Amino acid sequence: MDAVRLIVTSRRALAGSGEPPEVMTEVWQAQALAQAIGSRLAVFGPPELRGEALGLTELAGRGCGVLVTPELDAGDLRAAQLTELGDARQALMYLGGLLGEVGIALVGLASSADDESTYWQCMEAIDAADESRDRVLEMLRRLADRDREQVLQEQREAG
Repeated sequence: MDAVRLIVTSRRALAGSGEPPEVMTEVWQAQALAQAIGSRLAVFGPPELRGEALGLTELAGRGCGVLVTPELDAGDLRAAQLTELGDARQALMYLGGLLGEVGIALVGLASSADDESTYWQCMEAIDAADESRDRVLEMLRRLADRDREQVLQEQREAG
């Protein structure tokens, strides 16, 4: 399945989750998907994104690591369903939105946490989601810079 479709599925699942365990599962799913997309970009993406994509892979992996790994059947793991990246810019725009929503969901969980352990787990996951989103935004900036440079090069060649 392509990245954008999986991200949209994750956004819907996160929005539809209600109880804290469901929210945590969807947050974990989103971080695992970000890790898979980062890995795919690092290997197959535009060369100017590879370093940031590796960073995204590491940060999203940390985001998964601070959360309790949910018990999911192999078919329910969205990251494992990623078969193609599609348009890198579109995938990154959608992923940035998902990671922002993950942060908001985690703030809600942290503010209503009954125990200190859950609170700090949420805080660490918020930090990982925020840093992952920063990497996504940096990759989008690099793509915009590349496109701007290509237009300037074409203008020089035509003029």
